[in-house]
Amino acid sequence: MAFVVGLTGGIGSGKSLAAQFFSQLGALVIDADQLARSVIERGSEGFDEVLLRFGDGVLKNGDIDRASLGQIVFENPQAKKDLEEIIHPRIRAEFEAAVASLTPGQVLVYEIPLLVETNAADRFDYIITVESKAELRKERLRSRGMFHSDIEKRIASQASEDERRKIADCILNNDGSEDELLRQVENVWESTILPRAQI
Repeated sequence: MAFVVGLTGGIGSGKSLAAQFFSQLGALVIDADQLARSVIERGSEGFDEVLLRFGDGVLKNGDIDRASLGQIVFENPQAKKDLEEIIHPRIRAEFEAAVASLTPGQVLVYEIPLLVETNAADRFDYIITVESKAELRKERLRSRGMFHSDIEKRIASQASEDERRKIADCILNNDGSEDELLRQVENVWESTILPRAQI
């Protein structure tokens, strides 16, 4: 049987780095944010629906400008709901197609920032959250060029650490070095994920 892992964590926690490590160990890694981009690419039905709902103002050089669309939905709950209704069913269909194509013993790690918020826990055999001190997360985001006000808003809009911990089977702590995170990833891979994927 294939084994499907949900990998979550707040913004700036280091879940993408953990995903990269899982990929190096042999997991098939899919990024929900990447799927969210692909389902509204030019030429897709999602693209047409976004334009129908939000108008040409969200276009830049013929493509959807995710920054300006993000700004609109971040400040308008109804717009956010509308966008989610366009994107989420398509992302879910892509995810389900990926799961259906897995072979026995294969491990899929799905990097999904909004696992708690989208009530997606029941889609996974195992859930991992990457957690890190708030100050460290903010520092990482600042080094990526994010502004203080945006960082605070993003963190506030996501589920809390407690909410993520409640649904997680495993918690990776990313307050230390990349090597320390890698060791934790290798440990859960060898002690839990691989043995369970072989059942």
